[in-house]
Amino acid sequence: LLPRFPFSPTMEKLLLSLVFFFFFFFSFSAATSTSPPPCPKRCSCQNLSPSFTILCTKTGLLFVPPGIDRRTAELRLMDNFITVLRRRDFANMTQLIHLTLSRNTISQIMPYAFSDLRGLHALHLDSNRLTAIGEEHFKGLVNLRHLILSNNQLSFISPRSLDDFLETIEDLDLSYNNLVDVPWGTVAKLSNVNTVSLDHNLIEFVPEGIFSNLHKLARLDMTSNKLKKIPPDPLFSRIPVYAKSKGSPLTSLVLSFGGNPLHCNCELVWLRRLTREDDLETCASPPELMGKYFWSIREEEFVCEPPMITHRTPRLVTAAGQSASLKCKAVGDPDPYVRWIAPDGKLVANTTRTVSYQNGTLDILEASLGDQGTFTCIASNAAGESTAPVEFRVTPDANGTECEDEEGKKPATARPEPSDILISAKSSFSNESKLERGDRGGVVVAEVTATSALVRWPPQEELRGLRMYQIQYNSSADEILVYRMIPAPSASFSLSDLAPGREYELCVLAVFSDARTSLPATRPLGCSRFSTRPEPRPCRSLQAQFLGGTMIIVIGGIIVASVLVFIFILLMRYKIHNHRQPKAKGKAHVCSQTNGSHGAS
Repeated sequence: LLPRFPFSPTMEKLLLSLVFFFFFFFSFSAATSTSPPPCPKRCSCQNLSPSFTILCTKTGLLFVPPGIDRRTAELRLMDNFITVLRRRDFANMTQLIHLTLSRNTISQIMPYAFSDLRGLHALHLDSNRLTAIGEEHFKGLVNLRHLILSNNQLSFISPRSLDDFLETIEDLDLSYNNLVDVPWGTVAKLSNVNTVSLDHNLIEFVPEGIFSNLHKLARLDMTSNKLKKIPPDPLFSRIPVYAKSKGSPLTSLVLSFGGNPLHCNCELVWLRRLTREDDLETCASPPELMGKYFWSIREEEFVCEPPMITHRTPRLVTAAGQSASLKCKAVGDPDPYVRWIAPDGKLVANTTRTVSYQNGTLDILEASLGDQGTFTCIASNAAGESTAPVEFRVTPDANGTECEDEEGKKPATARPEPSDILISAKSSFSNESKLERGDRGGVVVAEVTATSALVRWPPQEELRGLRMYQIQYNSSADEILVYRMIPAPSASFSLSDLAPGREYELCVLAVFSDARTSLPATRPLGCSRFSTRPEPRPCRSLQAQFLGGTMIIVIGGIIVASVLVFIFILLMRYKIHNHRQPKAKGKAHVCSQTNGSHGAS
């Protein structure tokens, strides 16, 4: 039993009043704390325990309402006029799961605006005016599963902007934007992604093998971009690939790539071998397949052309310590990749002394005696490779760089440089006279003028699979190689726009499909050298000069005559005026006398 303390009646009443006061105070405080705050103006709130939903759709909001309950689980602010998202807009909203900001005018997201949304699963920012996503825009979204950024104006996405949810994201929608490039390295790490939508952008390139680790990928949409090719990926060989989600198995990949300017060569054979139900995709190139439905083209028509080196530096001499540039140009389908092998047999890499460019040029910034030797240019693509040697000599003196011909002699300034056209084709002909004269069975160049020439070659009717003829020519003083594609039935072609007084070298090849490999092959038909006539001196130039001088004299004479006539007229008027002036004065005097006399009388 508790000891009893004597209290006066007044004290007991006071204590009892205090007890009742504190009881009502705490009861009111508890009731106030459990009741939700008032719903934002013009919004609809739903208190479905334990979640709390706020709907503010089409209410004309210019910013996120400040009086939002921090315990809200779903917040929908679509179809408003919100322009900026601030960090305080979503501060302490750790229980928010679904945030919809679609169809606003959002153009700016402040850094760390979503940093407190650690429980957010879905973020909808579609149909806004975002132009770029920075590294700090999505910080804190560690549990994000659905990110919808479609129908914006995005042209840049930071590679590290998706780092916080690489392992949780399931749906990534970047469609209908202005993306030319995508952070592919980041996309390759989305191990849990199920859907990737990249359609209706300006994407031109997809790296090979970028989807190999996306084992849960079920839908990949790359429709309506600028892709010329889609590289094969190990993922496409592990699971079935379909065109439509309807009727496709659960363990399959739906791949959409229509509306791209596909270049239908051998690099797309893997795609043609897939089983598809649609035929909406068309080819944009090469010319013989342009406009054809992708799935209606036979597999053997997807061909590539092996590389051919069309120009190279034959031999180069430079002084030690000076810079030098080795050039190697090649053509093929697809475009060849050119690399260089040093005289010691090692691949030339980009260093402080050497720079290798994509166009096949190798710059040696500071030559040394150890660089001397034979460099090898290697051009390769999916159809094969071609090589060409380049002799490089380094002299100890510092007289600068110079090019030499094949015999090692410095060419005279007035002599044109040797042509590099079709080295492999030339080597197929042993008789040099055949090349120059083009006798029976070879190439003949006739009717040569200052700017044109007629080329004839023997028809190749016995050659099976003949597709076209190819004429290659250039002048000995020009590095640019000119190509002409001639239809198969032709046996002659008239060249125009030639330079007068130039020596040309020309080769003709027959392009056909090899029956064994189904790849395009070439057969050299012959080469020929010819010189265009020098441009005659225009005789009419003297006539033009004479005519011009005559016109100047005539015009000058007319001007002088006009001036003389004008002076003569002025003189005549002056004389006439002088003759008339005294007579006028006399008459006036007589009249005055007469008037005076009449006045006197």
